[in-house]
Amino acid sequence: MKTLVACAAALLLSLTASLVPAAEVPFNQAAFDAARNAGQTVAVVFHADWCPTCRAQAPVLKELVNSPEMKSLTLYVADFDTEKALRAALRVNQQSTIVVFKGQHESARSTGQTEKAALESFLHGAIS
Repeated sequence: MKTLVACAAALLLSLTASLVPAAEVPFNQAAFDAARNAGQTVAVVFHADWCPTCRAQAPVLKELVNSPEMKSLTLYVADFDTEKALRAALRVNQQSTIVVFKGQHESARSTGQTEKAALESFLHGAIS
């Protein structure tokens, strides 16, 4: 029964995410997996509150993912300090790392970038 409820919740989160234009949401493994399995374009940014680069990167990413050009992208914000299994699975060793997926395949990766023009170019290249 718990599995059924978890699957239903993941499906609901996936459907909700697909109805909302570009979004920045807290990382949720079930929603992330469902979006990737559905072939959606998603990105994970590994954020740490104590990281000055992350603090500089966050408002720029928020602005970019809420722009009309990024409506097909969902940005999951993963806590660098607590999402250890995700970090290991994606081979992420540094905070402020962004990993973009088109469906199941990684399409781009960036670490430490905070400049708006560079992040915009990176995201456009990753989703096109």
